[in-house]
Amino acid sequence: MRPLVATIRTDNLRHNYQQAKRLHGGKVLAVLKANAYGHHAVPCAQALQDIADGFAVACLEEAIQLRDAGIELPILLLEGVFEAAELQEVEQYDLWQVVQSELQLQMIEAATPAKPYQVWLMLDSRMHREGFLPEDYSMAWRRLQASGKVASIVKTTHFARADEPGEQMTQRQIELFDYTVRGLPGEVSLANSAAILCHLAARRDWGRVGILLYGATPLANCLELGSALRPVMRLTTRVFAVRELAAGEPIGYGDDFVTSRPTRVGLIACGYADGYPRSIVGGCAVQIHGQRARIIGRLSMDMMTVDLTDLPSAGIGSEVELWGDDVAVSEVAACAGTISYELLCNVKRAHFRFE
Repeated sequence: MRPLVATIRTDNLRHNYQQAKRLHGGKVLAVLKANAYGHHAVPCAQALQDIADGFAVACLEEAIQLRDAGIELPILLLEGVFEAAELQEVEQYDLWQVVQSELQLQMIEAATPAKPYQVWLMLDSRMHREGFLPEDYSMAWRRLQASGKVASIVKTTHFARADEPGEQMTQRQIELFDYTVRGLPGEVSLANSAAILCHLAARRDWGRVGILLYGATPLANCLELGSALRPVMRLTTRVFAVRELAAGEPIGYGDDFVTSRPTRVGLIACGYADGYPRSIVGGCAVQIHGQRARIIGRLSMDMMTVDLTDLPSAGIGSEVELWGDDVAVSEVAACAGTISYELLCNVKRAHFRFE
């Protein structure tokens, strides 16, 4: 079989959840949307179900997948429902839901549930992606209460720039949230991964841990958690061909790279169809036999080339770590001009192994 392997270390997943919960305090939802950020949601949920306070997913189909796999902990729909008919499945599968729009509020008011819903009411605290504006939030809360259709309302919002510790917008969002919800009873959820790290004032009743759960950080410097995080995914492949080129020889499409010295080139099984970013520039690192090598030439659909000149022991069959323990996924993301979230979510065609 093609030797591209994504090894998912569930012990590291559990460790990261416990570290985030320790730092946040209170209760913490483990965010498993987008197939657990590319790590496979069902085995991740199974690994966490005895320690997590609950899970969060984007939408109904993700939640049903977890319920069908036997997951019994609370599951929050971060996007809520998209049409009124989905409320029947919210009830059937005993799900929590975010309410972030007038339409969703009207759906609940018109529903006839056998038992009240568990609702998280979203405030638009000036991120302007979803939620009720501050001038409408209190009325939305009161309408939910008056409907008789909800058992509890968790007040929540989402931060636009929590991953920028020096930026004041997060503090302004917290202040606006506190001002808007004053006098409204119920629990509060503010902190995402970045806020758990950087904003003590955001650590309330419920945290929502996403990227930290998988051992990556939304920040250039991980601050308080630092080296306590452990990468969950280790993406590896193998060298399957080697050739010797003289100085002055081009490699790959477009002749973008030309050897400046006699070069020993390794061909490895991974390309942009596998989710590795084609935008990689500047000789991004891989790890082979405990040493760093660099990618050379333009990435192809199914393969790429690496410089083995300074690694005489490396050859056909040598394992190559694309990211994981020695090459951080955030380092690869920086080479590609993107974020670690995107890389993890985009892994395709790899053989997944769970430890």
